[in-house]
Amino acid sequence: MSIQQQVTDKMKEAMKSKNTVALTALRALKSAFMLAQTEAGAGDLSEEQELKIVQKQVKQRKDSAKVFQEQDREDLAEPELAEAAVLEQFLPEALSDEEITEVVEQTIEKTGASGMKDMGKVMGIVSKQLAGKADGKTISAIVKEKLS
Repeated sequence: MSIQQQVTDKMKEAMKSKNTVALTALRALKSAFMLAQTEAGAGDLSEEQELKIVQKQVKQRKDSAKVFQEQDREDLAEPELAEAAVLEQFLPEALSDEEITEVVEQTIEKTGASGMKDMGKVMGIVSKQLAGKADGKTISAIVKEKLS
């Protein structure tokens, strides 16, 4: 079942249970899917494209919550974090730092990367391998640590 279908099903559940936070987040996600479909013009989105959209929506919510918390606006941050939690259920299980480190070390070994000049090459390979399973900032920090 595609992520879009899962979102539609969860929207129906949220409507029935009158869960407004979940409904708001799911409607925004469905809107993002529809927008991406019209931009692409192709119609159906691939599983990878759907995952990227979900990740983008989660990141938006978390970034907004962070800004609200910096401004001491917990009343605005809480709904954003709640929406992010609703959307995260559509993402694959995130990898631990140890698992990411393992993949990074294997990639460095394979490519023969030796210093910071090879960071782009390593990042490209690792990012593709861990798409949807790890945050770009985390990957970047681990690659920097291993190459320096």
